[in-house]
Amino acid sequence: MNKYTNYFDVNKETWNKKVAVHAESNMYELEAFKAGKSSLMQYELEALGNVNGKSLLHLQCHFGQDTLSWARMGAECVGVDLSDEGIKLAKQLNDELQLDAEFICCNVLDTSKHISKTFDIVYTSYGVIGWLPDLKPWGKMIAERLKVGGTFYMVEFHPILWMFDYVDGKPKLKYHYSQDEVIYEEYEGTYANPSSKMVSKEYGWNHGLSEVVNALIEAGLQIDYLNEYDESPYDVFPDLIKTEAGLYKMKDQLFPMIFEIKATKT
Repeated sequence: MNKYTNYFDVNKETWNKKVAVHAESNMYELEAFKAGKSSLMQYELEALGNVNGKSLLHLQCHFGQDTLSWARMGAECVGVDLSDEGIKLAKQLNDELQLDAEFICCNVLDTSKHISKTFDIVYTSYGVIGWLPDLKPWGKMIAERLKVGGTFYMVEFHPILWMFDYVDGKPKLKYHYSQDEVIYEEYEGTYANPSSKMVSKEYGWNHGLSEVVNALIEAGLQIDYLNEYDESPYDVFPDLIKTEAGLYKMKDQLFPMIFEIKATKT
């Protein structure tokens, strides 16, 4: 992964800046979270159910709200993220809320260099795989960290969404569905606070569903299901309409916004 080091360094710097902005944003509702509100959404709650007493590894955890939400439900959690500022805040929240989650700062692809134990559940969600140039080592690492019979679960934005350029406000079809070449974007603000003056500099990669599924299968996981949904739990794309269920859709929905995969290590 040495040829990607500069890309990862730039992304880390951006995510370090995002932490403070996101912690103050309405989207992350940090004070409500501290008061007991779960940050987890319906997809992952329904998929994983009762996690009490189970060990859970959360990949690309940002500043740990979802990790700590699982911990509140009784899971024994470890969160991993590239951003040292994110991990710093996650540890502060863990202490403040008197929980017992652990947090480790590392590139997600290097997780097995920092963690040797195996888990009942490996979990990741929303805006995660686009930061990875190759999903094969990602799938291999997931299999390494799962117990036999353990569950991998991911819920993620649909790859069709990443075919568009959103920087100028109006979505413009620009990128291939499973583009090999790196995509660089530089813009003011973040998805959680578009009016922020921070400048996001980001390198990313597009991965089609077949690449995701095959990376997991090649690593030895058995796919339990792959589902696609029209609704997003987050209002992070232009001109979305809020549904009665509190989710978000496009006005003229022509493709899914979310997919989820559940898999088992056999």
